[in-house]
Amino acid sequence: MSSLNPSQSPQRPPRKPRVAVVFGGRSSEHGISVVTAGAVLAAIDREAYDVLPIGITADGRWALTADDPSRMSIADRALPSVEQIAESAEGDVVLPVAPGNREVLYSEPGSVPKALGEVDVVFPVLHGPYGEDGTLQGLLELAGVPYVGAGVLASAVGQDKEYMKRVFTSFGLRVGPYLVIRPREGERDPAAVRRRIADFAGEHGWPLFVKPARGGSSVGISKVDGFDDLDEALAEARRHDPKVIVEALLRGREIECGVLEFEDGPRASLPAEIPPVTAHDFYDFEAKYIDAASGVVPAPLTEEQTAEVRRLAVEAFEAASCEGLVRADFFLTEDGEFVINEINTMPGFTPISMFPRMWQETGVGYAQLVDLLIRAALRRSTGLR
Repeated sequence: MSSLNPSQSPQRPPRKPRVAVVFGGRSSEHGISVVTAGAVLAAIDREAYDVLPIGITADGRWALTADDPSRMSIADRALPSVEQIAESAEGDVVLPVAPGNREVLYSEPGSVPKALGEVDVVFPVLHGPYGEDGTLQGLLELAGVPYVGAGVLASAVGQDKEYMKRVFTSFGLRVGPYLVIRPREGERDPAAVRRRIADFAGEHGWPLFVKPARGGSSVGISKVDGFDDLDEALAEARRHDPKVIVEALLRGREIECGVLEFEDGPRASLPAEIPPVTAHDFYDFEAKYIDAASGVVPAPLTEEQTAEVRRLAVEAFEAASCEGLVRADFFLTEDGEFVINEINTMPGFTPISMFPRMWQETGVGYAQLVDLLIRAALRRSTGLR
């Protein structure tokens, strides 16, 4: 009987990289995250990658879910949830916490935990706090697992509208007038808060927009035309975040631009314009996701304006130390200047979302876009970089 020496032993075929798509979460954007995950799961090339879908329930449990994008869409104007597609009502997915160990475990009460295999990269499609704000990114950094999108600092900056504006201002990007109301102010002296807002309105006029300072998807935002509606708007914003930001109305056109990280650096997409929404008071959650109000891609801008907004979008990406992707939102004001409103470090990937539509028009299709993001994450190391 002959034996093979090590140099003659048959080689195992290389394992496909495994992508864990993490979605859902504890924020008010839970349902939109599930819709985004469904679109991403449908687009990932299964010839190139193994996929592990992991949902986070509204109360924070990490659940193994069905790999079934058809169950992760808006139906009858209702958003899906992780609870609806979880494999078990009690089972828990456990991510590794020690660098060098990428083995994901699954456990149910009364059963021996089982290994689900190693994860090579995480695609976190969570929106809002407890996922898009640097918290999940910090966990993945501790575990040494690469992930798609911005790191801890950029994610936190991109989630907090106050500090986002402070960063942009420090880099010379123009932002609109705003006022921040911190939690202790509202608790200590509500009358003083109203006076501050009155002074702000006296300087910039009504209407004002009252927003959760660390929210997204237009959840919790109110357009306020006067003092009669102010208390209700503040209460609605605080229902989502104890920190509130008040912004003046900027008269002009709403322009968006996508930024994507390629091997040679970030590039901007063709921009889009969000036209006035006649059925809604502004481009709110219902208009974006339920009634599917659509933007115009590419935006009808001059060549000079298109080049300028693309330049500014990349500048915003770099200013906030972003990685992977960003959607940058601007106002083109009546004086012809671009004012940056905000960036979104994990923009929606729903079939009607502007980020993939802008890149489609720029020449990068949806499946290619998802692949580019995964490849960029696999190239990056965790830790200081």
